[in-house]
Amino acid sequence: MKEIEVDGLQFAFPDDWTLGRYDDWCFYKNQFHRMWQGIKAVDLIAVDAERRRTLWFIEVKDYRRQQRTKPSDLPDEVARKVYHSSAAMLPAKAHAVSEEQAVAKKACGARDLRVVLHLEQPRKHTKLFPRAINPTIVQQKLRSLIKPIDPHPKVVDRRDRNIRWQVVQ
Repeated sequence: MKEIEVDGLQFAFPDDWTLGRYDDWCFYKNQFHRMWQGIKAVDLIAVDAERRRTLWFIEVKDYRRQQRTKPSDLPDEVARKVYHSSAAMLPAKAHAVSEEQAVAKKACGARDLRVVLHLEQPRKHTKLFPRAINPTIVQQKLRSLIKPIDPHPKVVDRRDRNIRWQVVQ
């Protein structure tokens, strides 16, 4: 298994997957991000070699300790990050450093594109840490925003068994 840490969560992917922590790429930080104000990036890019070479854009949000102040903005934020990240793959394929370029080449060669919001919230609803975000509503709004990119985006948490990777604390 290939492991990668994002926001305190450890993601474990099958060994034949290609992974990139896109928001940490030199290409994103030093070139693409500086094109215009407000360009954002998804947390992870993963290419599944087994299933039709699927490209996964994975955004990670962990609100177990610190809750979100405006839950209604979340689908918009994720949609913008997906849009900006997908626009960056072609130039990254040509101009990024070699390790990032290899991931971008596989991403550009993918036959399918999927979007996942990995959303962690307090398991128990308390006054101090309420469960402010309804994943079903976020998924519906996200679906309407990014339908041309992925008509079936997913909103998951670490207990979800319908994803092809594992997430641990």
